[in-house]
Amino acid sequence: MMPAFPRRRWLRMGLRMLVGGFAIPAAFAPGVAAGAQSAIEQLRRFVAETRSARGEFSQHTLRGPGQRAQSARGRFAFSRPGRFRWEVLEPYEQLMVADGERVYFYDHDLAQVTVRRLANSLGASPAAILFGSSDLDKDFALTEAGEADGLAWLDAKPRSADAGFDAIRIGMRDGLPQAMEVRDAFGRTTVFAFGRLERNAAIAPERFRFVVPKGADLVEE
Repeated sequence: MMPAFPRRRWLRMGLRMLVGGFAIPAAFAPGVAAGAQSAIEQLRRFVAETRSARGEFSQHTLRGPGQRAQSARGRFAFSRPGRFRWEVLEPYEQLMVADGERVYFYDHDLAQVTVRRLANSLGASPAAILFGSSDLDKDFALTEAGEADGLAWLDAKPRSADAGFDAIRIGMRDGLPQAMEVRDAFGRTTVFAFGRLERNAAIAPERFRFVVPKGADLVEE
């Protein structure tokens, strides 16, 4: 059985992947055919027309050939630009909150908060596609990746060589992102599947505010 601390560290890496650029390749959500619009057209429309959203996610990180995947589940919410909340509920509680200026990583079990400036974190990251501005082409080269498992797929390759990951693959259906895969330079793959996604939801501003819990260690990067 894997010790608890390494497993928490894996979840922390999964959180940091969203804003710092680690990596992933493929998992697929079930569904019906994607329809007439291409994956890129669906993503552009989603980014342009979705000012806020909330939903649930599952996360799977593939450790290597023949090794079991690490899994987690939770919920998320965002309000463009640059405000989002990503909560891991199982197997360990972890939280990432961005308030538009800073992003906070909170490990409940370790009682530790890490904070960094959002401008230094979002950039050409996986989170930038879902939660950032609408200028996708500035940071990513987008190409169609065909259809599989009822989804229309696209590849988003960062234009910067310092992004920290090789590529993102996004699966779209009915104008909504259903899956996102990130692949890093070390061949690690993390897959996110999204569900119960509610577009342009009314989300209280307090959801994007973070108060350091009493007794937690604060680390600034």
